[in-house]
Amino acid sequence: MSETSGLAPSARNRRARQAVPRETAAQPATEALDRRLVIGLVEAGRLLGMGRTTAYRLARTGRFPCPILRIGGRYAVPVRGLRALLGYRDEERRTHDEHEKGMTE
Repeated sequence: MSETSGLAPSARNRRARQAVPRETAAQPATEALDRRLVIGLVEAGRLLGMGRTTAYRLARTGRFPCPILRIGGRYAVPVRGLRALLGYRDEERRTHDEHEKGMTE
């Protein structure tokens, strides 16, 4: 007998649908910006301090603060546009990477 079998059906469903955090302490959100070309709309919205509903509403109305792509039924946010919105510049990243590379050689 499972631990949820004694619960009412609605309580069992709530337990099964609990959200599982996608990010862990070992993988901060900014790391995602360094290795992927696109990220999901909800993740981009979280990085910008907005919730899921707001992110989807802004995307649907064309007012999301950075460029988004509609791929089938899914929204994707190019990391380059998000980095630009957040004030990161690719030249700074390249310079930083080259500096670190020079230090390890």
